Amino acid sequence: MLEKAIIGMATLRMMSGTIEILAALLILKLNQVEKALLVNSSLAIVGPLVLLTTTTIGLLGMSDRISLAKILWIFAGIACIFIGVRK
Repeated sequence: MLEKAIIGMATLRMMSGTIEILAALLILKLNQVEKALLVNSSLAIVGPLVLLTTTTIGLLGMSDRISLAKILWIFAGIACIFIGVRK
């Protein structure tokens, strides 16, 4: 039987992928660069939210097997990713 954390993480990733595919189809249907850029920019919100949420679910799922210090290091690494991508 699958763990709840695994099901949650996989579900979020499937939803994220579905949103990406729907956005691609919408871009094709709009057939205008300006509108396509707007749709593409909207996806910039989805990616980081999915990353944070799936990571949080995964960490909660293994919180009994990992120390608080390691969890903090993981979140520090995620923060570094966001800072590096932003600048």
